[in-house]
Amino acid sequence: MNKELNLEEKSLAVLEVFKELEAEAKQFTSESGLSCMTGCGACCANPQIPASPLEFLPLAFDFYRKGIADSILSFLDSEEASENCIVYRAHSMDGKLGYCSNYAFRGMICRLFGASARKNKYGSKDIIICKILKEQKKEAFQAATQRINQDLEIPTASRYYMYLDEIDESLTRQMPINKAIAFALELVLRYKFYEKGEMMEET
Repeated sequence: MNKELNLEEKSLAVLEVFKELEAEAKQFTSESGLSCMTGCGACCANPQIPASPLEFLPLAFDFYRKGIADSILSFLDSEEASENCIVYRAHSMDGKLGYCSNYAFRGMICRLFGASARKNKYGSKDIIICKILKEQKKEAFQAATQRINQDLEIPTASRYYMYLDEIDESLTRQMPINKAIAFALELVLRYKFYEKGEMMEET
């Protein structure tokens, strides 16, 4: 299946995975009350956030449609670029307050954090969540931790990563987030370059 899809089709398939995840995550956050704190960007201010090029194909195609893919890739390759996510906009000195400037096309890691679970060594589900939410919403966190192993549905991170593997396993290698975005941009720019060449040959 994955070899039959072109790059644009893979991007659309990723968006379908995101759509399913968003519906499931929205249900969980609504029932648990564990949504992120407004204006908090502590997780985004981490240059070592692991991500894959595949989950950022939709973002790369969005940058291309806006005509800024080349300039963003050049900036990411420059010494001026911060190691923090290129689309994160900090507005505090420590960088922990801010917002995502392209929320609609954020990666899967951004969608899973705080709204998904993984299995621990005992076979129980643990919420993938930050220290801030654990402390600021302690009661909700404790209640949700108990309920996800009883009657509260929560997205399972491993299942959604499996969905990405099914689209194109070769593009799911984990790397620092800006490297993943740069890789996706390179793929999209190359894809569009050859697409234009084919169109010119046909005319």
